Amino acid sequence: MTAPTPETAELAAPAETRAVAVNSDSARASLEALRAEIAKAVVGQDPAVTGLVVALLCRGHVLLEGVPGVAKTLLVRALAASLELDTKRVQFTPDLMPSDITGSLVYDARTAEFSFQPGPVFTNLLLADEINRTPPKTQSSLLEAMEERQVTIDGSPRLLPDPFLVAATQNPVEYEGTYPLPEAQLDRFLLKLTVPLPSREDEIDVLTRHAEGFNPRDLKAAGIQPVAGPADLDAARAAVAATSVSPEIAAYVVDICRATRESPSLTLGASPRGATALLSTARAWAWLTGRDYVIPDDVKALALPTLRHRIQLRPEAEMEGVTADSVITAVLAHVPVPR
Repeated sequence: MTAPTPETAELAAPAETRAVAVNSDSARASLEALRAEIAKAVVGQDPAVTGLVVALLCRGHVLLEGVPGVAKTLLVRALAASLELDTKRVQFTPDLMPSDITGSLVYDARTAEFSFQPGPVFTNLLLADEINRTPPKTQSSLLEAMEERQVTIDGSPRLLPDPFLVAATQNPVEYEGTYPLPEAQLDRFLLKLTVPLPSREDEIDVLTRHAEGFNPRDLKAAGIQPVAGPADLDAARAAVAATSVSPEIAAYVVDICRATRESPSLTLGASPRGATALLSTARAWAWLTGRDYVIPDDVKALALPTLRHRIQLRPEAEMEGVTADSVITAVLAHVPVPR
């Protein structure tokens, strides 16, 4: 009997299998188009764009950190404009109250009853702009929403829409008027992405676009159109969930996280939640690159953004110039890589 070629094997596959493959390819193409749409407004910052896409695939949340003026807010707004999803924005300020985010019960004099007025958290994509400029009490109002996908008002839980993603921006904590995010709040973020200053070439490109009339407050004029919606996300997430993980890769992720707990430079290493987050982001990255299985390089590629906010430096190490990224990089260099 003649051995089947890849073409005949595909034709012989069940119709459902072929449909899944087609849906997966179509979803991947939609997400690639999403990256292209964002690039119409944001120059460079490819790692941050990739991180936002990975978070969408993993049902996670993203914290973008960078100095003012590096397009953190513009990046999230461009993402929102490229998606067929409901989006809302909250500008975090020192006087912001928790109810300003979650909503509250409002008394209706006509009916003599209280009715629930939903806050901006009831959306698909919430832009929490400058989240560390509001006190911890208000920051904590997002804890339940980010973890449980619900908010509890007057003892009654209220489910949030699906999908639900918080994309928060913050300035470095050294800046005046900022409050450090509590550990519990940081742990709710799947990824912490650093948004650096652009290269010289990218900065010239930014100025050229502005000289040609680009207006960052009018993304429609920049030509950004919605190119992906809930159906694309559902198909992509199903494909990511089907991406295989070998026992060796799972052990590699665990060894990395356990090594952070043993680092002399840290008071707190990555938790088991950090390990599951790293495995989840590695699977999403593997699928985005066209594979249905995870390799060690996928884990390495996502280790920094997934773990950097889940570890704590010792004060003496911080004074010596040690950073969270340098500790994780050293861990990756010493943990044996599975073959």
